[in-house]
Amino acid sequence: MNILGLKDIEIAHQRIAPHIARTPLLHSPALGTQAGFPLWLKAENSQITGSFKLRGALNKILSLSSEDLAKGIVASSAGNHALGVAHVARMLQLESVELFVQANAAPAKIAKLRGYNVHLHLVGQTFDEAQAAALTRVEHAGSTFVSPYDDIEVIAGQGTCGLEIMQDLPDADTIVVPVGGGGLIAGIAIAAKSLNPRVRIVGVNPAASPSALMSKRDGRPYDPYDHGPTLALALAGGFGRVPYEVGMQKIDDIVLVTDDEIMLAMIAMIDSHQVLLEASGAAGLAAVLSGKIKCAGKCVAVLSGGNIDAQTLKTVLNKSLI
Repeated sequence: MNILGLKDIEIAHQRIAPHIARTPLLHSPALGTQAGFPLWLKAENSQITGSFKLRGALNKILSLSSEDLAKGIVASSAGNHALGVAHVARMLQLESVELFVQANAAPAKIAKLRGYNVHLHLVGQTFDEAQAAALTRVEHAGSTFVSPYDDIEVIAGQGTCGLEIMQDLPDADTIVVPVGGGGLIAGIAIAAKSLNPRVRIVGVNPAASPSALMSKRDGRPYDPYDHGPTLALALAGGFGRVPYEVGMQKIDDIVLVTDDEIMLAMIAMIDSHQVLLEASGAAGLAAVLSGKIKCAGKCVAVLSGGNIDAQTLKTVLNKSLI
């Protein structure tokens, strides 16, 4: 059993704080009126690399020994974790970094990755295919693997997002978190509930990939998970073993949202705040605005990423005209 506590997350925050943006917690009266309760938005879309993933990648890599770094870094990703690893590699001037990213990742993410001095491999049509290729490379080359979610140090880094939420809004009643592999919600749940055991933590899966919902229901992590098609590619796939072990008992509920509900949330952010979100980053807000979240007090929706490409944005905008 893996163990992760508030102290670990506080240490992670001290380690990474000089290198990340402390993203704002935005009060949204307009969207709160639509939801029916006071609403705040944790804007991880404004993080340096456009998503929360930088937090975990940074904490993990800064925790590695010089010997582990010398072996070279390998990571798998749907895009945002790769951007986090690539940014850290540039910051530390690492020379041997291989990133395995699913070939159908958002073009905007792939274009950003090509701007870094890393070895980029576009593999398969799902995260699981990209991860399998990455793990094969690790086995053959003896490199150090940096998981996007199934790692204690990565989860501690993601948990710093929850630490900041509770510092900025200590009387939060509910925190709503998009869920893919589970690193973000596990870290937030540990940080938030350590500071206020009464705060509710609600995860949001895309309906096409209910791996967290099934993991909580059945008492075991579903990873890998054979998901259906969804705009929220960064949330598609399994819920990891380590996030399950350290965080699932602290997660109060998991709800599902459709792609249509996600697109409506993306449009609501444009109309109310003139802010662009990627589909995965809008999943928590989609659950709030579609009435799937009940909140007795102050609610925080985590906006986990903003790396959207022009074609997807066009699809979303066209949805608003139907």
